[in-house]
Amino acid sequence: MSAWIGVGRSEIGLVRTLNQDAFAVINEVGVWAVADGMGGHAGGEIAAQTAIATVQAEAAASSRLLGNGQASPTDVLTDLISRAHDAILNRARSKSKLKGMGTTIVLLTIVSGPVPVAYIVHVGDSRAYRFRSGTLTLLTKDHTLIEKYLERGILTAETAKTHPERHVLTRALGVGSTVNPTITAFPILPEDLVLLCSDGLTKMLEDEDVRTVLAAGEINPIRVCNRLVTAALDRGGEDNVTVVVVAPRSS
Repeated sequence: MSAWIGVGRSEIGLVRTLNQDAFAVINEVGVWAVADGMGGHAGGEIAAQTAIATVQAEAAASSRLLGNGQASPTDVLTDLISRAHDAILNRARSKSKLKGMGTTIVLLTIVSGPVPVAYIVHVGDSRAYRFRSGTLTLLTKDHTLIEKYLERGILTAETAKTHPERHVLTRALGVGSTVNPTITAFPILPEDLVLLCSDGLTKMLEDEDVRTVLAAGEINPIRVCNRLVTAALDRGGEDNVTVVVVAPRSS
């Protein structure tokens, strides 16, 4: 059993009529994920649910491979994402109205050792953050058109916030024949908290707002998760909002 435990919550928000987010909290093997679907009425919902169902179905086998040293975390996560991608493509082929559906995903696993290491794989603009000693650090870089513009110096961070193309994705699961995830790894400390979220949270709250919520009370994953979702809804809840908070079991 993982020494870390996660809690998740997903809400439709105050504007949308359908929740196209999905999440997985698989504490027994130490795998956590958030997906945010896109593509037509119901298509995005099915894409996100398909990705999360694949993660849930494959997580135990992936964890065994890691635990036995039969595969590296990078290989295991890449394979997991590829399986989710293929599952979405297969669903889309089976029903014409689902053609073009896709989803973001951010997935976390923590590998035990003298110094535990958190591995994050993501596609799209669902994010991972680390909260440590009052400091919030973004661990992922959005796969969006705006992020490309920022890298090239075409836009400033301030103008990017209101740019009409700010939510256009450059990568998604289920889009194209192959998927190109980004994988990052970082040492994790006993006092750390890891946050996974859909952009329904970050549309409503700036990073400093998230940090303030996290710093406002004890680092209990259930309370933190509820405080963040409630804060996004209080700001208008313009999109589905999904949050998974992962902390040491002692928290």
